[in-house]
Amino acid sequence: MSGITGSKLNIRGSGRIAKLGTDGQALTSAGAGMAAAFEDLAAGISWQTIETGSTMTAVAGNGYWVDTTSNACTITLPASASVGDTIIFTDYARNWGTNGITIDPNGLNYQSRDDTFTIEYGTDGMSLAITYMNATQGWVPTIDEAVTDAPVTGNDEGIFGFGHDGSSVVSMTNLVSNAGVVATDTTGVGTARQTLAACEYGGDKGIFGFGEAASSTLTAVTNLVSNAGVVATDTTGVGTVRNTLAACSYGEDKGIFGFGLSGSVTGVTNLVSNSGVVATDVSAVGTARQYLAACDYGGDKGIFGFGFASWPTHLSITNLVSSSGVVASDTTGVGTARYILAACGYGYDKGIFGFGSTGSMVSMTNLVSNAGVVATDVTGVGTARTLLAATQYGEDKGIFGFGSDGGSVSMTNLVSNAGVVATDVTGVGTARSNIAACSFN
Repeated sequence: MSGITGSKLNIRGSGRIAKLGTDGQALTSAGAGMAAAFEDLAAGISWQTIETGSTMTAVAGNGYWVDTTSNACTITLPASASVGDTIIFTDYARNWGTNGITIDPNGLNYQSRDDTFTIEYGTDGMSLAITYMNATQGWVPTIDEAVTDAPVTGNDEGIFGFGHDGSSVVSMTNLVSNAGVVATDTTGVGTARQTLAACEYGGDKGIFGFGEAASSTLTAVTNLVSNAGVVATDTTGVGTVRNTLAACSYGEDKGIFGFGLSGSVTGVTNLVSNSGVVATDVSAVGTARQYLAACDYGGDKGIFGFGFASWPTHLSITNLVSSSGVVASDTTGVGTARYILAACGYGYDKGIFGFGSTGSMVSMTNLVSNAGVVATDVTGVGTARTLLAATQYGEDKGIFGFGSDGGSVSMTNLVSNAGVVATDVTGVGTARSNIAACSFN
């Protein structure tokens, strides 16, 4: 191989910018070969404690975890080097895209360029291995690859909130531990309401939104949930007031409310930013309907599914949500058409729709693959019921909870990281229906 490949590295100096990557003498190419080569190099390296400072001096034969969460870092290379000397730098916190590293060659050449140039790396998740070749080439990147995607993870805890206790709308909440244990009632904060929705945002927080308050008043008010599970006071509503809608996360750190009833059924959506700010209405895509459910899948996408458009027509159609929050047109339904069901994620990148009504209450479920494909019915486990909610917990598991089996209940059913629903767990907290749930971390 000859010439220069890639475009990972910006070398700045003398009033010009040259975009460079791994030198022609690079040891490997991307993919499995790159991973194997990195492992071979790392095996002979002495790894050091995490570097968090704004400056550091590197020593040949060492590997450095460089954490730039708080600041960029300038790295000074050794003043002298021998052929074959190798140093590795790795983005500890996947933050080099915000605070990058600058390498000072300290008088030696770097990829054949002299020390009048400044070398900067600024790609999240990057690992950089450099080896000293000779005086002419100097230090040469032998591996400069980024881990394109962070590992898919889920939130550790969940929260059920709001609803109707059989006599009035309420605002109490119940936390779910990372072992799937539901806690007793937490005094409600915010406008008491039912038939609302909830989802995650910011990667580790949640939001309850919309619904029907006392005296059948529709609202668009929202309540943020901190990463400790604390519900905030009302935020003034944005978007069309409505109830019987659904919500899910997308893009790893954002959310979307969609569909519902506002005088008539609608398909409008409202995006939620990674700071919990709800945007104005996005025009409807897909069949307008209410009493549907939604969950995330694939680590960064979402899916709305089931519901009904006009009584008594139940639906099983779905609408996928892209990683940028764009809702797709209808996908032909799979599974038994039904409404007033619930959905949540499980297994890090998959989802599950469960329970609901076909005219009669059911407990069947339908799994969603990490590509957003809905599977046929799985025979129900647990008490058939409607008007319940679901959320993930323990990073890769889920829980269905509360609802109505003819009267308000508080029982729950855990979902394993393989999507298997367990039998009923005795309810904790005030029995209620028409609730919502989301996760937090």
